[in-house]
Amino acid sequence: MHALFVTLLVIVSIALILVVLLQSGKSAGLSGAISGGAEQLFGKQKARGIDLYLHRTTIVLSVLFFILTVLVTYFKL
Repeated sequence: MHALFVTLLVIVSIALILVVLLQSGKSAGLSGAISGGAEQLFGKQKARGIDLYLHRTTIVLSVLFFILTVLVTYFKL
């Protein structure tokens, strides 16, 4: 049982790393911080499609990561 949870933990960890790296950054340095503030002030909305999907996937994978980490620790004892 422990080996199964460790294997799942490794797979979820790699998937979580890939999903985080695929997400677009919120700003591009100082110019992004200035224009990002202006976009929020004047109400420009960003593209929602893939960013929303990646955000939700990140949440699901992070919850799975936490649960699997607790299970691996529990079954290790």
